[in-house]
Amino acid sequence: MEGCDCVEPQWPADELLVKYQYISEFFIAFAYFSIPLELIYFVKKSAFFPYRWVLMQFGAFIVLCGATHFISLWTFTMHSRTVVLVMTVAKVSTAVVSCATALTLVHIIPDLLSVKIRETSLKNRADELDRELGLIRTQEETGRHVRMLTHEIRSTLDRHTILKTTLVELGRTLGLEECALWMPSRSGLNLHLSHTLRHQKPVESIVSINLPIVNKVFSSNRALGIPHTCPLARIGPVVGRYAPPEVVAVRVPLLHLSNFQINDWPEFSARSFAVMVLMLPLDSARKWHEHEFELVEVVADQVAVALSHAAILEESMRALKKLPVTLTLSPDLPVCAVGDEKRLTQIILNVTGNAVKFTTEGYISVSASVVKPDLLWRNEDFYPVASEGHFYLHVQVKDTGCGISPQDMPHLFTNSHSLKADRMGALGAMGLDLPSVRGIPW
Repeated sequence: MEGCDCVEPQWPADELLVKYQYISEFFIAFAYFSIPLELIYFVKKSAFFPYRWVLMQFGAFIVLCGATHFISLWTFTMHSRTVVLVMTVAKVSTAVVSCATALTLVHIIPDLLSVKIRETSLKNRADELDRELGLIRTQEETGRHVRMLTHEIRSTLDRHTILKTTLVELGRTLGLEECALWMPSRSGLNLHLSHTLRHQKPVESIVSINLPIVNKVFSSNRALGIPHTCPLARIGPVVGRYAPPEVVAVRVPLLHLSNFQINDWPEFSARSFAVMVLMLPLDSARKWHEHEFELVEVVADQVAVALSHAAILEESMRALKKLPVTLTLSPDLPVCAVGDEKRLTQIILNVTGNAVKFTTEGYISVSASVVKPDLLWRNEDFYPVASEGHFYLHVQVKDTGCGISPQDMPHLFTNSHSLKADRMGALGAMGLDLPSVRGIPW
């Protein structure tokens, strides 16, 4: 039996494969040497980067890796002991630096993850600030609309014009499908559909104030969402095929309701509220936003104040049929001036309405002029401030009514004080509205 040589014979080196390995080692070394240059450029440009030393350590590791591949180029041919020694030193250095880099990465990886968390937190905070900025802009836009609506509402003292203007301006500003106002009946037991924006008032549009939804609106000073099937929302035909309309209702306080003794207005009602109903367009998929609720609530309050002024004027107009009223404007009055027209209007309405109320015959005159400086200093309780571009307006209301006795003059602006007049006749006690004038803040 012949013996068997089990050792596999060595194959001679293939020159083509050796060349491929040689070229690959060269390009690997070139790539390793180029990466640290890019890291150095990044470190110089990123002054805020907190882990520079880690990048430098990582760069040293890459340089040593490239050095081992570069030195190995001399091992493909006959080489001296020096080449082997240099290769050994390079690999040992690479091993040390690579282990140190690996240990360092174990410690900084949690920090890098926390950086990502902080980045997410900052992004969320930035989004929150953007939302707050949008809210501020929305509030500014709401304020602008409120000022515009208030100006339109307060530009007249006719109650029907006030209500119609309110519906039209709200419909235009909010893009409403319908806006309506339900007023209390004379008995105060029902609500009648008084004004609408687009649809004609249906016949016998009456809603009882005892309905739970009506009581809910009356008991809240905020705008409330109500079902589109609610009796208050049945203003016109619903023609939408998909989404039902979003509807809100808000109460409108009727200030001094006893003054509204006019045809379709109640003489007295324990529920001194009207209801304003606003409906978004059908199939629009729109929703009510908080700033729109705020706008509706502010407008409802402004309508209440404007209606109270209209009530005072309408009550006075009944007596004006027999009383001539004259208005005298002094030639020295400026063409225009900046002031608080709302409070001035409220005071003049109260004083003039009081004059009309207790004057049965004769006349009423209203005059306006610029107060002379010497007259201002005659009043011991008044200390005028001298300033260029400012002036003091003097508005005087005179009437031929019963008058006020001298002993009652000091109590003219005193709350809950009833003045007796010798010439009142059938009018009896005269409870003036003048104390409320003094209480108006300036």
